[in-house]
Amino acid sequence: MHFTLNDAKTAARTLRRSLAAADASISHSRALEIVSQQLGFTDWNTASARLSAVRPGMGASVPVLRIHDESLAREFYLDYLGFTVEWEHRFEPGMPLYLRIRRDETTLDLSEHHGDGTPGTVVWVPVANAVTFLAEISTRSHPRLNPGIDRDAPGGPTIEITDPFGNVLRLCETND
Repeated sequence: MHFTLNDAKTAARTLRRSLAAADASISHSRALEIVSQQLGFTDWNTASARLSAVRPGMGASVPVLRIHDESLAREFYLDYLGFTVEWEHRFEPGMPLYLRIRRDETTLDLSEHHGDGTPGTVVWVPVANAVTFLAEISTRSHPRLNPGIDRDAPGGPTIEITDPFGNVLRLCETND
């Protein structure tokens, strides 16, 4: 993950709030120093010089996958695959859900909105170790899935999993 100057400042504010909740207080400047050291910098001045508030160019893309049932999506993506919710949005109760989820460096948007995404979309997701990933998800059963590894896939060992809505995740360990 690439931290920006704004991320570091947010972390410092969060640190101060957490400490205050535990009846401990530190100054904002001390919190900035602690965060900069946690990020591997010697001090805040060095951190603020090296971290940019705005990165030039484009950021990582976020695929939007169409879903049709919130509970099935949560069961599959959160409970089975181990993603966590970053945020979710509905215009009002009863309206379609838009959900951003993350696991490590992978971010996906799940949407119940008509026109967002197309069922059957394929998303290629890099994994550090396909065998380890498969062993982890195999500890959590899913009623319709029993994935395996294609060790001879062109990009490297690949686990292909289809979500309850027909979207395909190709989790690939690259042969770099």
